Amino acid sequence: MNLGHWNSIYRRFNERSQSQKLFLVFKLLSRDPDLEWEFIDGTSVKTHQHSSGASKGSDETDHGIGKSAAGNTTKIHLAMDSSGNPIDFEVTGGEVHDVKVAPELVAKLPPSEYLIADKGYDTEELRDQVR
Repeated sequence: MNLGHWNSIYRRFNERSQSQKLFLVFKLLSRDPDLEWEFIDGTSVKTHQHSSGASKGSDETDHGIGKSAAGNTTKIHLAMDSSGNPIDFEVTGGEVHDVKVAPELVAKLPPSEYLIADKGYDTEELRDQVR
């Protein structure tokens, strides 16, 4: 299956990302979540060895790429509904611990009956916020 020339696809992806169109599609798809349960977790993604965000001298500093033992990594912190559909997310550098991002992510979530997370989120401050 041919989807087109790689450079055209890459260019269109970047244009739609920068114009926030992909974010709007995500928000439309996550409009009607099943909120009996909510799940939060994070996963690290290794980036290309030459990824470093913006070019030298750029004013932009937050690109979601960080240094870790594995090299350049990005971490996606995701909240999902009972059906496993995404509700919201945060992107950080790979060195950022889950519990550091959790308060911000949980604050954006609609109320639900249960919030499920692994032991990486086990702090009394987060438990108080969820209550």
